Amino acid sequence: MSTREEPTTKKTTHVEMIWDGSVLIVRPGGPNIGQREAPIMSGDIDPHMKSLGTALKFMVLDLSAVQFMSSMGIGTCINCRNGAAALGAKPILYGANKELRALLAMMKIEKLFAVAESREALNKLVGR
Repeated sequence: MSTREEPTTKKTTHVEMIWDGSVLIVRPGGPNIGQREAPIMSGDIDPHMKSLGTALKFMVLDLSAVQFMSSMGIGTCINCRNGAAALGAKPILYGANKELRALLAMMKIEKLFAVAESREALNKLVGR
């Protein structure tokens, strides 16, 4: 059993990433992920996730601060999911409000993620 590291945080203009040794929490700053924010976020997230390599076991996309997401924002979510899956990590969606959940469900995006409806469900998914 590995020991858990102290969480480290990397914060950029549009996203905060918290790493604890096996779980990466990706938390967009919100309230919008649109045409301007999406490519900037991807440029911040992708290299950070790749630098973690196979130590990454879970990637939690925390949308609790996001109220609106354009199609480019949805593309960023898919990009995060694909990057995590490429490293063998389980992608988890957490904190989406009712409207975002409906949008993601309509587009069948939620099927690409494990979905945690609560903090307790999230902790259970990541084994805590």
